[in-house]
Amino acid sequence: MLLRFACLLCVAVSLCLGDVYMHNPRGSNNRLNEQSANRNNGDRLFDSQNNNRGGYNAGDSLTSNRGFTTEEQIYRMKYFQSGSEDSGGGESLLTIEWTNQHGCGGNEDTDPHKLNCNIVIQMMVQDNVELTATNKASRVHDGTTTDTQTFTPPASRTTETNAQHKARADHASLTRGLHESFDYYDDCNMRTRNKGLFTADQNLGNNNFGISSAAYTRQNANGNRRGYECPEERDYYPYWHPSPWIDVAILTDNVSRCAYYQAQSFNVMPKGLCRQMYSDGGVRPWSEFNTYSTCVANGGSWWVVRSYIDIESVTKRDCVLRNGTDGYIRYWDSPTFEGVATCLVAPKVPTCTLAPWSRVNHLGNGRDGVPLNYTWTIPYFPSGNAKLAVVRLRYNISTDDYNPWATDSSRNQNAAQGTVSPVTQNPLIDIGATSKTSLRLAINTAQFGRTFQDRSHVMELLPRPSRIPNCTLYNLNVRGKRGNIVQTYPAVEYDFIPNRLTVSKDDCVHIQWTGSNTHNNGNPAGDGQAGDAGEGLTGTDRTNVLESPNANSNYPTPWESSSMFNNDALKVLWVPPYWSKSASAMRPIDVGVAFATAGNFQCFAGCHYSASTLNGMYGAIDPLLNTVSASFQGMVLQFAPGEYNYLCTRNNNFSNRSQKGQLTVKA
Repeated sequence: MLLRFACLLCVAVSLCLGDVYMHNPRGSNNRLNEQSANRNNGDRLFDSQNNNRGGYNAGDSLTSNRGFTTEEQIYRMKYFQSGSEDSGGGESLLTIEWTNQHGCGGNEDTDPHKLNCNIVIQMMVQDNVELTATNKASRVHDGTTTDTQTFTPPASRTTETNAQHKARADHASLTRGLHESFDYYDDCNMRTRNKGLFTADQNLGNNNFGISSAAYTRQNANGNRRGYECPEERDYYPYWHPSPWIDVAILTDNVSRCAYYQAQSFNVMPKGLCRQMYSDGGVRPWSEFNTYSTCVANGGSWWVVRSYIDIESVTKRDCVLRNGTDGYIRYWDSPTFEGVATCLVAPKVPTCTLAPWSRVNHLGNGRDGVPLNYTWTIPYFPSGNAKLAVVRLRYNISTDDYNPWATDSSRNQNAAQGTVSPVTQNPLIDIGATSKTSLRLAINTAQFGRTFQDRSHVMELLPRPSRIPNCTLYNLNVRGKRGNIVQTYPAVEYDFIPNRLTVSKDDCVHIQWTGSNTHNNGNPAGDGQAGDAGEGLTGTDRTNVLESPNANSNYPTPWESSSMFNNDALKVLWVPPYWSKSASAMRPIDVGVAFATAGNFQCFAGCHYSASTLNGMYGAIDPLLNTVSASFQGMVLQFAPGEYNYLCTRNNNFSNRSQKGQLTVKA
């Protein structure tokens, strides 16, 4: 029995400079801590299909120009979760920003584009538990080396034991980055692929057992592995088997299909897997059978899996009673095959809306003059647990040269049956002049219908502390990296994001940023320019915030004349746990000094790291902020009504780069 799904995805040219890059939260494009303009390893975590130059390093918590050498030294951006809906909790809003090269958006009926597209935003989320040798094959981590996780397939498709599987999984490394788990790829590599898919004239390979598995797709015909990502899941949406990814939003050029996308989302629809047992006990986490009928016929059990965003430690009775609270559906089920049932909190139906418009062959702003963006409401997690998360942005494009919804394996190239694919590799076309005159089209059938992606580094989603009220919480961050516009491309130069933010006086703002000490942008630089033009120590990102008189000004406002921080109505609702002065004791001048020095001084006076004593957290303040950390956890503030302009003293370099922002607070 064939699974028949049309290819819903994307089109692109065979050679391209850049394709999709996420700028906030900072997309890695498989970078980690390279000092070169090119990433070291495009197979580190996932298949981006992007140029080697894109992406941002993971954040450093260190000072000077020292890069991290341990997982603990990586700065993970820390975002507070939304509050409980039933308790009147406010939303926590994060601007996701990206550029996509090949265009998107426009209404299919009234404003058609040159291609079909979807942008699918997803997240992976886990409890924030310590990384150990026990969970290294499943707990997300950035790693400290750019090497790809290792993988050894089963030695036998019939006689592998549980002990042998555990020995294979134990090869997962603490120092190599990991998103998808070892077991997830193990299953993907063994599970028969969906042979109902259109693969054009591509010849898909087989694994070591002769199985053409889900690791082999039209885009990945030779089965190359990137991290522990499953190529079939990467290339097709919505996917028909369980996935570790939770859908956040589907941005499409055809909103008439939104109901379909939402109904088929794993957030909503359970998906099935075949599970079999090891002879020495335990569940085998892989099976070659991909349908209910083949699974059962071969002695397996078809496991219907529900997606969940959280687990609540409550009784079955309380789980049933809590169903529907905070807008969440709950199920009493097991997160593992034949495991112990518990209270699973299902993710909400993903948002589906019109994709923002962007033109073809362009990595830049949309029609409205601002970067492409989506405002994500960070979820509320009923367990109250801190979470680790990764954000994934998938960019899918397709063509009308064949019907992507109706074309399946029956149209695959098959000379023996006389079937000609509707698209073929670099075809010659007759232009009608003579029988010997033809022109060649640039068509790569592996890319005629294509998916690109970028992912964030690991971030933390924290429960709201008691001092943060039930306000709408806006996250104000910094995008970009060191270098001029040519050196950073296809990444971007520094700027605040959102660059122009409007809130009410009752809203909260969490100002926070991260940067790297190894953005040297050296050689190899690929097809771009090496170099890291900028101020301060080479390779280092730094930011601070000082008020300025207006958007056109490049000098900060004297403290005595300022009002953004120097305001008795300013409320400090939260400071980092390591802070040497409580939030309730912070005065306006303390806040101003802290943001001006990127946290080097935690107050003006009355704390351990004070400006009045020149006792900085990182020593004496350097005029170019060289000695402070590249990252600052910031504060959560409520501002007085007004319009405030602000800048970064180090990076705002008129006629070279502008790092300014504007905050409007309405009464």
